[in-house]
Amino acid sequence: MRNKLLAGVAAATLLVGAAAAPAATAIAPERAASSRSDVQKQLDGLVREWKFPAALASVDDGRTQRSYTAGRSQLGGQQPPPRDGRVRAGSNTKTFVAAVVLQLVAEGKVRLDAPIEDYLPGLVRGKGIDGRKITVRQLLQHTSGLPNYTAHMDLAEFEKIVNRYYQPRELLDIALAHPASFPPGTKWEYSNTNYVLAGLLIERVTSRPVAEQVTDRVIKPLNLRGTYWPAVGDKTIKGRHPHGYTHVDGMGVIDVTELDPSWGWAAGQLISTPSDLNRFFSALLGGRLLPAAELAEMKKTVPAEMWPGGRYGLGLVSTPLSCGGIYWGHGGDIPGYETRGGVTTTGRAASIAVTALPGTFEPENAERAAAAVLAAVDTALCS
Repeated sequence: MRNKLLAGVAAATLLVGAAAAPAATAIAPERAASSRSDVQKQLDGLVREWKFPAALASVDDGRTQRSYTAGRSQLGGQQPPPRDGRVRAGSNTKTFVAAVVLQLVAEGKVRLDAPIEDYLPGLVRGKGIDGRKITVRQLLQHTSGLPNYTAHMDLAEFEKIVNRYYQPRELLDIALAHPASFPPGTKWEYSNTNYVLAGLLIERVTSRPVAEQVTDRVIKPLNLRGTYWPAVGDKTIKGRHPHGYTHVDGMGVIDVTELDPSWGWAAGQLISTPSDLNRFFSALLGGRLLPAAELAEMKKTVPAEMWPGGRYGLGLVSTPLSCGGIYWGHGGDIPGYETRGGVTTTGRAASIAVTALPGTFEPENAERAAAAVLAAVDTALCS
C-alpha cells in the first residue's frame, strides 16, 4: 500500500499506529556495558543506518528518568533535536480514548458488551454493517469488521488530506461507503474507524467533546504537561519539537511538521513527548486511571498481525521482550513521526520517537527500519 506515499505513509497506514509496522523478524538489539550507552547506541544507529532524520528517547526505571537524542532537528540544519521534544503521537491516542471509555464503563454509563447501537442509534449501517451486532468491546479491540476509513482516502490528494479539516462524521461516512471486512467478532483487523466511533460514543454519553474528556480525565490528572489535543484548525506543534518528514510520489521528501490532524481525530490526533507517554502508560498499568476490573478487561488480548508476538487488548498492546516477559503500550504512525514504547510488568518504561516513518528515505529498507525501532525499545526496556 505504498504506491503513492512511500515509507508506509499510504493513507491506509497513516494512523494505524502499531499496526503500521511490518510483521518483520525483530533485529536483535546490541548490548553494551551500560544502559545509557545501550540506548544512545540504538538511537545513533536509527539515524546512521536507517536514515531517520532524528530519534528521541525517554527511559524511566521508576527512580530516574533519562532523555536521549540523535540526529538533527531539521534537515539541512545543525541543531540537535530537543530533548524530550513534542511529536505527533498518532495512534497512541487510541489508548487515551480507550481509557476514557473504560472509565465510563466503571461509572456504569457504558457496557462493554452492549451494541454500539445502544449509544449511537441508527448511525452504524452499511453493506454487511449493522451497529446492532457490533459491541463496544469489538470496537476497542479491532474485531468489529468495520472498514478502515484511512484505507479509502484518495492517495493522490495527499496535500488536501493533510491540510483540510474533517468532521468526524465525514470520516465515518468514508468507511461506511464500503462493505464490512468480516462479520463482527470473527477475526482481528486494525481499523481507525473503530476509534472514530469510540470518540462519538464518548461525546454522546458525556455530552462533551472527546478532546475535553481526554484532557480532563487523563492529561490533567496525570500532569502531562507536554501532551495536548490540538484545537480545531491548529496545524502546528506547540513548543520545542523536531521537524517530521515524509515522501510523496512526484514531490519527493517533504516537511510535514505542520498538518491538520482532524482526519486522525480520536484515532490519532494527540501531540505528546516521550516522557509523557511513559508517564501515561505507567499510570494506566499502575492502576491510577482505572479500577482493577476495567484494567483487567483492557488487558484481555487477542493475536494481532502487527509485529512478532504482538497481541491487542482494548486499545492496549502487549509485546514480548528479548530478556523475557512482556511490555504494554501501543505505538503511533502519522506522516512525519513514528512512536513506539511502553512499560514492563516491573515498571520500567521507555518511549522512542523518530521523525519519519520507516522507509521514507530508503523504501526498500522500510521493514528492517521498522524492526530497528522496535529493537531500540527492547534495548531500552531490557538494559
